[in-house]
Amino acid sequence: MNIADLRKSYEKAELNEQASHADPLKQFDQWLQEAIASQVPEPNAMTLATVGSDLRPSTRVVLIKGCDERGIVWYTNYDSRKGQELAGNPFAALQFHWVELERVVRIEGRVEKVSDAESDAYFHSRPLDSRIGAWASPQSEVIDSRTVLVTNAAKYAAQFLLQPPRPPHWGGYRLVPDSWQFWQGRKSRLHDRLRYTLQGAHWLRERLAP
Repeated sequence: MNIADLRKSYEKAELNEQASHADPLKQFDQWLQEAIASQVPEPNAMTLATVGSDLRPSTRVVLIKGCDERGIVWYTNYDSRKGQELAGNPFAALQFHWVELERVVRIEGRVEKVSDAESDAYFHSRPLDSRIGAWASPQSEVIDSRTVLVTNAAKYAAQFLLQPPRPPHWGGYRLVPDSWQFWQGRKSRLHDRLRYTLQGAHWLRERLAP
């Protein structure tokens, strides 16, 4: 089949200024809860885009682990490619794509590390295998084979037993939004698209052409 011939008509919902929240965080929370309630696959998965010192962008999928008025939180290896890129350029973009609901949310802003206390609390809430895995994987580095990971996991499991501490190279990031976009698929490609831009202490809500 020719991929150029793939088509879909988006007709499940609408998004208008009257029915949407004036606060983008409330709008996001509503859509996230609806995605969870609808049992879409991995509603907490989001694409994270960063830019390196060579000005080349890169993306990967991470999982949201917190969301409040301070921003969007995820956890990862600080020494990974994304960690190194954020160290050089602390601005990033996130995107949620809930295909079944015909919805996309885009978020942009500055990224900061969460506190050590927050990282410690989340790390110790993780399953034991995941905590060992944080020690075992030199994320984004070239390794000879999967044997490296398995060997590392066995080594750290024997070293730490049931109480692995949080690795110094592992913790949380928080994106502090200054721009949100909410996209709702509509019929005939006349999609609904609302943008929220931070203006001082208030959010400016505008409709964008799709």
